[in-house]
Amino acid sequence: MFRAEARIMPREERTMYFNEDHDALRATVSRFVSRELNPRLDEWEAAAQAPLHDIFKQMGDLGFLGIRYDPAWGGQGLDYWFDTVFLEELGHIQGVGLQGAIADQTHMATPALHEFGSDHLKETWLRPALSGDMVAAIAVTEPDAGSDVSALKTRARKDGDAYVINGSKRFITNGVQADFIVLLARTSDEPGYHAFSLLVVPKDTPGFSVSKKLDKVGWRCSDTAELFFDEARVPAENLIGREGEGFIYQMKQFQHERFAALPMTYVAARDMIDLTVDYIRQRTVFGKPLITRQVLRHRLVDWLTDIECLKQLTYHIVRLKTAGTDATREISMAKLMSGGLARRVSDGCLQMFGGMGYKNETLISRYWRDSRAASIAGGADEVMSDVIARLEGF
Repeated sequence: MFRAEARIMPREERTMYFNEDHDALRATVSRFVSRELNPRLDEWEAAAQAPLHDIFKQMGDLGFLGIRYDPAWGGQGLDYWFDTVFLEELGHIQGVGLQGAIADQTHMATPALHEFGSDHLKETWLRPALSGDMVAAIAVTEPDAGSDVSALKTRARKDGDAYVINGSKRFITNGVQADFIVLLARTSDEPGYHAFSLLVVPKDTPGFSVSKKLDKVGWRCSDTAELFFDEARVPAENLIGREGEGFIYQMKQFQHERFAALPMTYVAARDMIDLTVDYIRQRTVFGKPLITRQVLRHRLVDWLTDIECLKQLTYHIVRLKTAGTDATREISMAKLMSGGLARRVSDGCLQMFGGMGYKNETLISRYWRDSRAASIAGGADEVMSDVIARLEGF
């Protein structure tokens, strides 16, 4: 029977990158995923929504939601290797939508609050997000502006001691259940990148509404919303950092988001392969198990090689981040690589399952549906290629 948590990390990696404390965190997260999450994934997929308040409260009580954040605000104050362990174990969740919902809380909606927010904002919003008492969401994408963040039209105009917000946001992960959102909005008509600001918008703000829950091909257990703002008024103290610097803050926040996708992707890809190998060992065609077919074994080995390359690039990124070095180039490369890897492995594994793979009751079909978003969410492949080209000077 397929059990992702049973696989042992190679000894050389354990001694080179991880110590006993990392192993202890890995075991704790693994138990939580295998006992509390995976047994209920089918139920949450059918409901098209996981109960994030319940899940996040459990995770907050275990200290999972603020691995790297300052203990002064409820975080654990641990290093990037602990963060990597946490993300690798999230990769074993058998629904990429829930992986994304958790990462939205830990690596997308809260980094700017932690790095640039005032003490008041940290106490009011960051602390309850890390304890799991509140669900957070990041709201950037709009109907006419996705990867091109500079084209955002949602506006927040200063009015005395408040900002008044008008506009809409689309494809907002956790948007249906969020208690607050971190909103990127235009606060100036000046050209360039210093015309945007990040604001905390509470769910109960008059004029703020969830206008629609979106129906997606994959990520079924993750609620995704369209949000609407009609003269929504929030206190000026809800501004994160300095006015006009929101675009810069968001670009930094994107690096956390894109990094978070990497460990989850290579772990999930390996889980797909293990699931598939279990099946083709048992499936007999023309008198022999499918695993004996050289073409299939070689294909599996190619994928395993790609997975190892992505993992080692990710570990290199962790070393860069630990050293305080800008890793935008390497994160962009790894994000580009991860999207293609997720698509190739999920599609190829489904092919090996044959007709069984095309049935909704088969787990590989969920991985296949979910993996398509890897080349879209968090920066499309084409955008990553443009980022890398600019960094390379061409």
